[in-house]
Amino acid sequence: QVQLVESGGGLVQAGGSLRLSCAASGRTFSGAVMVGWFRQAPGKERQFVAAIKWPGGSRLYGDSVKGRFTISRDNAKNTVSLQMSSLKPEDTAVYYCAARGGLGPIETHESEYGYWGQGTQVTVSS
Repeated sequence: QVQLVESGGGLVQAGGSLRLSCAASGRTFSGAVMVGWFRQAPGKERQFVAAIKWPGGSRLYGDSVKGRFTISRDNAKNTVSLQMSSLKPEDTAVYYCAARGGLGPIETHESEYGYWGQGTQVTVSS
């Protein structure tokens, strides 16, 4: 079992930055693993934001965040971070970290991930 805990959410003005972290406990991030970030705004479906997989370190980003968000892994701390820059009010949502094991291409649908954190709120004011 893997337990995921997100942190780093908060309130920021448009154009600002935030860094989210996803910390794993239990079975740590080892072997073939994929970790993704999703977000869900009120009244909307959960949306893929970014994901990273290893071995290899491949990354994939949703179209709405390309060039503004960066996903990275800190192996020593067993965390995956999401650096968010040039934030827009439409980035406001609850952000979730998710993980799955196994090889293959990066998955962008939430149903492909078996482990989820509780979410952290990000609010971008205009």
